[in-house]
Amino acid sequence: MSSTTPQPAAAGQVQGERREIFSSRWAFLLAAIGSAVGLGNIWRFPYVAYDNGGGAFLIPYLVALLSAGIPLLFLDYALGHRYRGSAPLVFRRIKSWAEPVGWVQVGVSFFITIYYAAIIGWAALYAVKSFNKAWGDDPNAYFFGDFLQFDETATFSTDFVPQIALALAGVWIAAIVVLAIGVDKGIGKVSKVFIPLLAVLFLIVVVQALLLPGAATGLDALFTPDWGALANGTVWIAAYGQIFFSLSVSFGIMLTYSSYLRPRTNLTGTGLTTAFANSSFEVLAGVGVFAALGFMAVQQSVAVDEVATS
Repeated sequence: MSSTTPQPAAAGQVQGERREIFSSRWAFLLAAIGSAVGLGNIWRFPYVAYDNGGGAFLIPYLVALLSAGIPLLFLDYALGHRYRGSAPLVFRRIKSWAEPVGWVQVGVSFFITIYYAAIIGWAALYAVKSFNKAWGDDPNAYFFGDFLQFDETATFSTDFVPQIALALAGVWIAAIVVLAIGVDKGIGKVSKVFIPLLAVLFLIVVVQALLLPGAATGLDALFTPDWGALANGTVWIAAYGQIFFSLSVSFGIMLTYSSYLRPRTNLTGTGLTTAFANSSFEVLAGVGVFAALGFMAVQQSVAVDEVATS
């Protein structure tokens, strides 16, 4: 699926239109991996796998990756690279009546962005508060009480927590600045710094978790297969849902990124690298999370299941 001929003006593109491109395949690859790797890998995958057959879940997960995830990722790359535009523009260039499909993708990405920005703001604040372990001996009470200032009696409130509002504003300002700088000089250069940094820090955290007492207990809970789960249709649905959520396919993101690639680009190799890098992060996250849960279970003298579902 590599492009072998120059494409000065893609189908429907205005002749002579100047469009910024990623300076290298490496910059695009890191940006794409950065888009794919996120909450779906670190937060969602470990529990979904544990709750849907443990080690046996890797079979439907791999089937979903090969039968839907990678093909749809190839499709996103091919459409964006061929028609050179945002999701609505790409679908309009294919057929005018198909443009709403692109706007649906924009809408999905918009709502994801809203809650992602909030969670990134929380994470940034927690990184600062981790220096003095502000949550003390009761992390749950601190998070809902002191941090979120959550009021269980209120059904609707316009109140906001100043520190969270400032963190959220900082996230949006940073995102807008990076976008304003440009695709290559902004997104590309930031990805070259932060994605390798993420990989290194992530490995350090996982190794640290593996060295904790009880880590083996947690890993045993995660990877012990429940083969009977494979006969359950909801397990397969969960596998496909995980692939769609974590790979960011059909959200318009990968399609838009690929529209900034050079005319001659190996789309197949790039897509495979992105997909398997994403899955590697997911499995690694599962190892790290359940190693830590095993430690917590040993410390509390309870089963891993009790800690994982609490």
